[in-house]
Amino acid sequence: MKKIEVIIRPEKLEDVRQALRKIGCSGMMITEIEGHGRQKGFIQQWRGEKYKLELLPKIKIEIVVKDIDTERIVNTIIESARTGEIGDGKIFISPVEEVIRIRTSEKGETAL
Repeated sequence: MKKIEVIIRPEKLEDVRQALRKIGCSGMMITEIEGHGRQKGFIQQWRGEKYKLELLPKIKIEIVVKDIDTERIVNTIIESARTGEIGDGKIFISPVEEVIRIRTSEKGETAL
């Protein structure tokens, strides 16, 4: 099993969710976060004063999937989240040792 962590632009969240739903991936956790990478924020002006926003709003999506589904899900995320501009985000993939469904005590892929 793999854990896919995705950092995307907030405005791409619904596109990504719909694309994942179409391929049968429904279980996910979504968190509003702030951060920056190469984008390093931007200069904003308000009432004549300039200030720099270094931490930008982003969305973090976490999904745990079967190994066999990983590539298809990652490709779907890339297709639906990409704008071609700096700040599109990142995808991190990590191994998951075990999953346990609390309600039934099911373990492994059946608990997904």
